[in-house]
Amino acid sequence: MTTDPRAFADRLGLPGLADLHTHFLPPRVMAKVRAQFDAAGPLIGRPWPLHYRDGDDVLVETLRSFGVRRFTALPYAHKPDMAEFLNVWAAGFAARVPEAAVCGTFFPEPDVTAYVRRRSAPSPGHVEVWKVHVQVGAFTVTDPLLDEAWGVVAETGTPVVLHAGSGPVPTEHTGPVPVAELLRRHPRLRLVIAHAGAPEYAEFLALAEAYERVGLDTTMAFTDFFTEMGGAYPSALLPRLRDLGLAGKVHLGSDFPNIPYPYATQLDALERLGLGEEWLRAVCWDNPLALLGPPSGE
Repeated sequence: MTTDPRAFADRLGLPGLADLHTHFLPPRVMAKVRAQFDAAGPLIGRPWPLHYRDGDDVLVETLRSFGVRRFTALPYAHKPDMAEFLNVWAAGFAARVPEAAVCGTFFPEPDVTAYVRRRSAPSPGHVEVWKVHVQVGAFTVTDPLLDEAWGVVAETGTPVVLHAGSGPVPTEHTGPVPVAELLRRHPRLRLVIAHAGAPEYAEFLALAEAYERVGLDTTMAFTDFFTEMGGAYPSALLPRLRDLGLAGKVHLGSDFPNIPYPYATQLDALERLGLGEEWLRAVCWDNPLALLGPPSGE
């Protein structure tokens, strides 16, 4: 069992880890998110004892102590007139934390195309990773208000970490069918399907195979905790998952700090898949860095 993420990276000959799926939010928003987990709210559906509950400065230092050298903030809006507040905060967070990518989010609202275009323009502080969470946001990715914004994102090639799988609790907006329709309209979108698409593993894996710019992240998938909710990852899919990772399309994600176990649990789960050290090196460093860029100063 991995107790030291640095030792895990060292064993693989990696200079560190790159985590595409971590969360940092304005304090009042993070407090509300934690309250939802503490209450096992309707979109969570089960006890979820958070392992990490510190403020941002301590959490950043915690990731650094694990050897995580690139990570994200991934804000997500759940109502109108919230996305730009989160985007401003996330840009400030990235400005003071060198390891953090500039992250942003968007929501189906009348001015969405304008602010997505503005924050996508090549300039200091432009968004490097978008986050969209249809389960929490209670909207479909094919909402007509989003269509032009998706076109902008496809044109710029900025990655979008998209929570569209039906785990942990399905809603009318989750699942692979709307995402397949979105990709039919915008096949050049660079989507990263969060949680490997749990529990619709096969369907989202097929989309990643079919579309050049679509990939998966490992967030919580393969851990015992998530298996209890979304079902075990089908062993028949593992050879295809290996091929996808070696093709640059599977990325380490953790959901830190909103996880109910130590950070190393995700790394253990990936190692137990038995897909080999080459795959682990690609997933835990090379592939995320291809999207995020190298650590500051390199």
